[in-house]
Amino acid sequence: MSSGILSIDLDAIAANWRALDRMTDPATQTGAVVKADAYGLGIDRVAKALAKAGARRFFVAVAEEAVALRRALGPGPQVCVFSGHMAGDTGLIRDLDLTPMLNSIDQLTRHLESLPGHPFGIQLDSGMNRLGLEPLEWQAVAELALSAGPEMLISHLACADEPDHPMNPRQLEVFRAMTDGTGVPRSLSATGGVLLGPDYHFELTRPGIGLYGARPFAKARPVVHLTLPVIQLRDVDAGETVGYGNSWTAERDTVVATVAAGYADGITRHLSNAGQLWAGDSPCPILGRVSMDLITVDVSHLAEVPATLDLLGPHQGVDDIADTVGTIGYEVLTNLGHRYLRRYSGGPAA
Repeated sequence: MSSGILSIDLDAIAANWRALDRMTDPATQTGAVVKADAYGLGIDRVAKALAKAGARRFFVAVAEEAVALRRALGPGPQVCVFSGHMAGDTGLIRDLDLTPMLNSIDQLTRHLESLPGHPFGIQLDSGMNRLGLEPLEWQAVAELALSAGPEMLISHLACADEPDHPMNPRQLEVFRAMTDGTGVPRSLSATGGVLLGPDYHFELTRPGIGLYGARPFAKARPVVHLTLPVIQLRDVDAGETVGYGNSWTAERDTVVATVAAGYADGITRHLSNAGQLWAGDSPCPILGRVSMDLITVDVSHLAEVPATLDLLGPHQGVDDIADTVGTIGYEVLTNLGHRYLRRYSGGPAA
């Protein structure tokens, strides 16, 4: 087999959801964010595993993502759309029974006029300046909006990954000022907000990245394992170069393994001459540039070169790679390509 194998542990995803659910009061419901194809891991299989674990409210970024989600879940679980009710979304919202999180006065008007009586939520901007009604806008339309019976009022924390950041209590104060006394269920927290404690939990939390085994949920169970096949071994003499641009020169005789994966598979070029793969407990440095389909690594120190090397596994997770290249685990995870053979373990039957 010449393609990598991406192993996805559905039981670990379910366990992470239950662990985050246990961090909140029993009266607080725990939803699940499955946008971007469940962070790149397959919305159909992941959503079923989360539903079996107990999730009843799911969140996607745009209405089109809900097609596969509703097909996987069937009727019943609530499917919420962060981007709200965009022009052209009316049919999908109606036919798939979606709950848009309305972000503007225009969206509020569109929804109430085109789908009167259809469920909706409202997103409020508590300081992130990304999506949602700002305080003065909310003040202008709150009476009308509340009279239409929103399912929930939500906002989003900008700095929840930094527990001591002053933005967290500032946004909490703004969100409370906008929503106290409305009698409508509220949601402020994704994974980071859950970890901030009960003041941030309200009636619904919306964990995302923590479900998939990445920071800031340090106690999360690992979810993904990525194994790449070794295509060829070669002996490189001291003074010879490897890969595009001659960016690596051998200082000694070196055994180089070429593995089948590259930036077309979501493995960033920033790992060139910087990252490593693993042979069991042994790190194998990447030599030269990561190319479209191939990576070259130093295996000189191995007594026996295995048929595969690991990019993701017990010694290196998505956050470790993110730290190496100066990004975040979210980006590493969602970039994983579709050429890998995906193997799921645990969870309900497909």
